[in-house]
Amino acid sequence: MNLKNYIDLYELLQVDKSGREERRAFVLSDPKFPKAPLQMLRYWLDAHRHLITGETAERIGSYLYWITLVLMVIAFVFGLLSGIALLHYKGSEPVNVVYFMAMVILMPILTMILALLSMLRANRRESTLIHLSPAYWMERFLALFSQKAQKEINQIKINPLLANWIIIRRSQWIALSFSLGLLVALIGMVVTKDIAFSWSTTLDVTPEAFHRLLSWIALPWREWMPSAVPSAELIEQSHYYRLGEKLSESMLAHASMLGGWWKFLAMATLFYAIVLRLVMILVAEFGYRRALQRSILSLEGAKRLLHDMRQPLITTHEQSTKTAEHLTSAGKTGELTSLNPRYDALIGWAIDEAKLKVIAERFGITAPMLAEAGGSRSLEEDKRVIESIGRGGDILLIVKAWEPPTMELMYFLAALASKAKRVTVLLVGTAKQEYRAKGSDTDVWSQKLALKGWRNVWIKR
Repeated sequence: MNLKNYIDLYELLQVDKSGREERRAFVLSDPKFPKAPLQMLRYWLDAHRHLITGETAERIGSYLYWITLVLMVIAFVFGLLSGIALLHYKGSEPVNVVYFMAMVILMPILTMILALLSMLRANRRESTLIHLSPAYWMERFLALFSQKAQKEINQIKINPLLANWIIIRRSQWIALSFSLGLLVALIGMVVTKDIAFSWSTTLDVTPEAFHRLLSWIALPWREWMPSAVPSAELIEQSHYYRLGEKLSESMLAHASMLGGWWKFLAMATLFYAIVLRLVMILVAEFGYRRALQRSILSLEGAKRLLHDMRQPLITTHEQSTKTAEHLTSAGKTGELTSLNPRYDALIGWAIDEAKLKVIAERFGITAPMLAEAGGSRSLEEDKRVIESIGRGGDILLIVKAWEPPTMELMYFLAALASKAKRVTVLLVGTAKQEYRAKGSDTDVWSQKLALKGWRNVWIKR
């Protein structure tokens, strides 16, 4: 399930007028129908997409895609320009690596911590951490240029949990785009310019302590790429003091070494700003998927739909294996007060197989064969139904109680009785009546069958 399915299902539940019987019949029509709630809703959505246009989901999906793409492009350009500014080398003094390290190590770690805290509080409608995200306010600004799309999103009433996770996931992609801009700027500046790097800070940090710090920072790659770890000599020679307008004699003597910092800066950017951000994107994607699933299940009407598809229509257990103990005569045809749990065949008169399955489930009966006869079917098709059942079988014929016993039906019943060992006629009412037939309808049918005198035809009272 994706966001498009979420919106389509929202629209479908607004226009769907199906009842419990139709929904249950939909499930029974497919023996491989899934049991998982989300898959059940997906099956229902796919089968009833014709009831909606799907244009709203397309427009909202396109809007979210393009606004995310625009924000990522802006972030990439901003990252590129920031990297160029941080690495700008005038020639009079070296580039301080501390600034660039803060941008590619410290800032990503801080923003990822804030993102994790936002994820923990994403279930709140008003989450301050999420609304402090630059991605949120950048989207608010760009949304001014597409008020129609925003209006449609507000009409859908997207679950606040899902809306928060959309922002969280988007912010991670935007941060990744910004970091890629920094990496491209670093590589571009190193390739096109001969940059002299140094490190300088007001804090009282010795070259030895700074070397230990960088060794810990380079822990993820120092074993397999030692050249990307600044040596103690490089750190000592590149220590810059702003005490005048001229570089120290020592730095000038070791000028060829000062460019060696770029490998460390590139690996730091790659690992802390990009690789860790990709991990955060996976975490955000997982959280987004879970939020989407919860939001789909919480849609208005979704629980009722699942209940109708899952819940069997059986309300009473009207079945017994000792039907001979429940026979009455009273001057009418043979009547049964209960049904067998299993028959050799179920035949519905002008009742399709899908509805037959619902009715069979309602009365707690099963049969290896279900068939439809009468209605719009031809006489030849009705004959083939009779021929398909085995001789001497126990047959249940299901008819609509409110329809009178027509001559066509009587001919079919006579042909059926001549082949079967026993035929039981079950009168059913409407779905709203839970398929219970009225007593007056049963009396009419019972009198009609009594006139025929069929000894192996019974009616369920």
